[in-house]
Amino acid sequence: MKPLRCLYAMLAALSLHASADKLPVVASFSILGDIVQQVGGDKVSVTTLVGPDGDAHVYQPSPQDGKTLVAAKLLVVNGLGFEGWMDRLVKASRYQGIRVAAAEKIVTQKMGSDQHDHGHDKGRIDPHAWQDPARVRRYVSNIADGLASADPTNAGYYRKRADSYTEQLFELEKWAAEQVASVVPNKRRVITSHDAFGYLGRRFGIQFLSPQGVNTEAEASARGVGMLIKQARKESIKAIFVENVSNPKLLEQIGREAGASLGGRLYSDALSRADGPAPNYLAMMKYNVSTLVAGMKQN
Repeated sequence: MKPLRCLYAMLAALSLHASADKLPVVASFSILGDIVQQVGGDKVSVTTLVGPDGDAHVYQPSPQDGKTLVAAKLLVVNGLGFEGWMDRLVKASRYQGIRVAAAEKIVTQKMGSDQHDHGHDKGRIDPHAWQDPARVRRYVSNIADGLASADPTNAGYYRKRADSYTEQLFELEKWAAEQVASVVPNKRRVITSHDAFGYLGRRFGIQFLSPQGVNTEAEASARGVGMLIKQARKESIKAIFVENVSNPKLLEQIGREAGASLGGRLYSDALSRADGPAPNYLAMMKYNVSTLVAGMKQN
């Protein structure tokens, strides 16, 4: 038994050494954490602050988050005002490492830029740019730059993985366009919990309607809900989906009054857990698009 214990001790030491050799990276939420992992591969150790099924809109950082952040060499955030709590966390932890906004230099769009009005959110920059695979290619480039700055020795490795992942994003975009094209244009209308799918809608020609605005904390107005129900009835919108970060009660009410039942669950601001249908970004997008297409065909 003694040699066996020695072997276990050696393996544990090797594991700790391997972990210590990896670049410590903190990502703000699960979707971003996965993209960082895809680019960083086995050269990084990624910690995600807002985990699977977590709502980054209402997240409150813990003291442990501060300890995690101060030990990191790279912090990756979405930017565009998505993580409203991040500046407080960075200041409190006195983080001194490199900070990268994955959405930097993307072409943004504003809330209410399509056919429907989002009330107080109209005109505000939409932060949910990861819903468009084409824009995520810029995310990947920005993340690769950040990793290379924090770990120049492995810069070539990160660039190579970024190129490979970018190709997968091109394939994803092509596949998604083909799927949506199978739905006639006048049926491409969807109701979701909050306004998280504007970039997806603009990229693939889908109109998304929601009782809440960009933030899940926002209260839906009675007038807005009433107008949405009226529109759903008039246009026979059956594609109504709750999100994994939202309370389903309001959508259930809209569905009942519009004569429609809820479709599947969509993943907007967070991945599913590992055993769910959306454990990584590519799987999330494929699941969401497939679910949306099936729902829109019922309109």
